[in-house]
Amino acid sequence: MVKKTAIVTGGSRGIGLAIAKQLAKDGYNLSIFATQDEENHRGSMDELRTLGAEVLYVKGNLGMAADRNHLVEETVKTFGSIHVLVNNAGVGPKVRNDLLDMTEESWDHVLGINAKGNMFLTQAVARQMMKQEVMGRKRGCIINVSSCSASVSSISRGEYCVSKAGVSMLTTLFADRLAAEGILVNEVRPGVIATDMTSGVKEKYDALIDAGVFPIARWGTPEDVANAVSALVSDQFLYTTGSYIDVDGGFHIKRL
Repeated sequence: MVKKTAIVTGGSRGIGLAIAKQLAKDGYNLSIFATQDEENHRGSMDELRTLGAEVLYVKGNLGMAADRNHLVEETVKTFGSIHVLVNNAGVGPKVRNDLLDMTEESWDHVLGINAKGNMFLTQAVARQMMKQEVMGRKRGCIINVSSCSASVSSISRGEYCVSKAGVSMLTTLFADRLAAEGILVNEVRPGVIATDMTSGVKEKYDALIDAGVFPIARWGTPEDVANAVSALVSDQFLYTTGSYIDVDGGFHIKRL
């Protein structure tokens, strides 16, 4: 049986690694795109292989066109096709500044990776998917990992919020464009997830959890997000595109 191939950006650690592990268990071969040398993540990549996946590791910067093109080319060269793209990679601002103090440099850095990188990698992968024969019950599947920040204001990291709102619109746009091609595009919106990105503000979120801000009163885990991605790329959502799942402990619920 020919195995399907999934690209997971930012797949070397955190949420991306959890997604990669789950997709390995689901029977996919993996193309992992990350910014550091593979040697820095040798143990994690070996673990993916023990789960049954053939793994290609591609180093690059999502904000760079040459690196995005290299990822697609190497993935096709190695596996022949791309069936799933998980746009997980993203960055926050290097320094959290009040909206009135945000710099253009920070805006360009965050938007260049989170929004522009997502846009043009999805474009490149969609073009590749459209060349391929249908395998199973759809030609391809694209999942955007955005954030509750797509609709929740954080005035100390406005560039991040705007970038994630942009990712949500990209979900809508590509879902509209690609539905007729048999390619489904959906989104997962994590809330407060225990990762390196949130470790620096742990006390803040601990206090919010204790205060009852989250109906499910705990930190989310990378595995919570991975399970949602796994469901969306399966054949259980064949009549769903342009939609999103909140993985946020009910944080999105408006309460009196």
